[in-house]
Amino acid sequence: MITEFVLFDVPRDMTREKLMEGIRTVTEKWRKHPELVRKTFVFDKEANQAGAYYLWKNKEAALAAHDQAWRDNLMRHYGSVPTIRFFDTPAIVDNALGEVIET
Repeated sequence: MITEFVLFDVPRDMTREKLMEGIRTVTEKWRKHPELVRKTFVFDKEANQAGAYYLWKNKEAALAAHDQAWRDNLMRHYGSVPTIRFFDTPAIVDNALGEVIET
């Protein structure tokens, strides 16, 4: 598995509530993605940035999900180009499930 970290700038007047409106419009799409294991949304109001941590089955799935159309949509909604980093994910401590998962 791989972890993908996506970070992008948001408008200065972006509130958590406004960001949540956008998040709610995409959660079902991500819930249905067969290659996505988990997605954690993040928001830093002080830095005017938002993004997400994605846990994918493989890097190819991440690249396919975050294609040019996705990037264009992000630019339309937030006026920002994302910074994206990928990390090999050798293990996960999941306290909600009470498991340690080695990948």
